[in-house]
Amino acid sequence: MIRSNLLTALALTALSSGTLAQDFQTGEPIGSVNEQGVRVPMSSNVKVYGSFHFSESCTFDPERNLILAMNNGNRGDGTENDGFVSLINPDGSVHTPKWIGVTRDGLELHHPLGSAIAGGVLYTVDVGYLRSFDLETGQPLRAVEIPGSTVLNGIGVTDDGTAYISNTRSPEVIYKVTPSGEVSTFADGAPLAAPNGVAIDNEGNIVVVNIGDNAVLTYNPAGEVIRTEYAAEGGNDGVVVLADGTKYVSSVRFGSVSRIAPGQEAEVIAEGIPSAASMCYDSVQNQLVIPLNSNFALAFVPL
Repeated sequence: MIRSNLLTALALTALSSGTLAQDFQTGEPIGSVNEQGVRVPMSSNVKVYGSFHFSESCTFDPERNLILAMNNGNRGDGTENDGFVSLINPDGSVHTPKWIGVTRDGLELHHPLGSAIAGGVLYTVDVGYLRSFDLETGQPLRAVEIPGSTVLNGIGVTDDGTAYISNTRSPEVIYKVTPSGEVSTFADGAPLAAPNGVAIDNEGNIVVVNIGDNAVLTYNPAGEVIRTEYAAEGGNDGVVVLADGTKYVSSVRFGSVSRIAPGQEAEVIAEGIPSAASMCYDSVQNQLVIPLNSNFALAFVPL
């Protein structure tokens, strides 16, 4: 009931602002139209891999056991409006090539970067906006502008729908967006150094990794740094926090994945991964899924 009320409220808000289109539709699982003009799903003995166009982040939906990969489309001046979301099976094969983005009816999605799921809602940052979508239907819900932002990048979302968003270039800050759409600056300046990946830990703290160094910063909800850890390498993009407090950090610059167990120093568990971007954790298969940016691929690391 809570989720239903939330989605209804978001839909009404979007409708009142003129952003909700009645003709919006999502794409179908992979298939084709046969000679009789009937669309048939791809047979189970076929697997297709790919369907990415500069995928920078992913998030995992355990209810459907699917990976949601965010795709930038053609990276031009930010006005192309050709971003899309692919649904990917846990083995890396394609479920739906374009789930959100098969048409542009009622959809504005340019260059989606970081993404997160909370409360039945898919959140992504996109050229100055925080955008949200119904996780079940793909329906656009809301777009919140982030004034003063330059490159919105990583995002973590709490259970109540509060979003924490990194702005990687000047101003190097973490923005906070409340469920009602109120925007404020949560953290500003050092020790942030080109902040990128953001995650929420099991105590509701906000974990941030930097591209500019190897620091892994944990902020409490009041905006105070309560813990500083270090990945094995700098240039970091993705961060996930497991239920036992173990953190995994991916370096987009140097291609490694660090594991930081509670109270221990970082160890490299995978390396040589080109452009290892904003990864997600597949909690069903117990694996990390890592988008590879301009390599148009996903990497899988079993844990």
